[in-house]
Amino acid sequence: MAAENLFDVWAKRNPKWESHFEENLLRLYTDYGIGSSELTSSKGKILGAGYELFIYAFFIGLYCNKKRELVSETKVFGQPIQYWGNLDSKKFRKAYPKLREYIFIALLAKTDGLNLISLEKSEISESQAVDMLKDTMEQYANYGFHYIEEKLKDNPNYLYKTTSFLDIILDLVQPLKILDE
Repeated sequence: MAAENLFDVWAKRNPKWESHFEENLLRLYTDYGIGSSELTSSKGKILGAGYELFIYAFFIGLYCNKKRELVSETKVFGQPIQYWGNLDSKKFRKAYPKLREYIFIALLAKTDGLNLISLEKSEISESQAVDMLKDTMEQYANYGFHYIEEKLKDNPNYLYKTTSFLDIILDLVQPLKILDE
């Protein structure tokens, strides 16, 4: 029962993030709080929904293999994970449901203390397992939010560069590629 339903239970959750990121990141770079609209680009918004920046921050934390506990007041987005990226947008973006699956798989691999055999044996509950997955996701994203914030301290216009998001990810994965060669 556990492993095949775990994704669906996780996807119904709504991860937390530190509320101080609302003003200095989410409202500046996303449509957070106003919904997606055709006017977004004219307002200088780079991303659509606020969860898009959360996803990006999560991958920064994951690629850096660094987590950061949430220590200040927190908030959640208006939509659980199951709805993230599930619709084509007015910005001509395609839906990205597979990304939720990739996040989930990464969380299964990287969540310390999660034992799927214990879950299958009912030694831990599905809810406890999902709490662990969500906590890992929140900590990776929190590290990523702080990482982005540091980039902006050095250059407040950094995210307005066409390749800024790609550059961050490439900087995180290229050193590994060089080591492999």
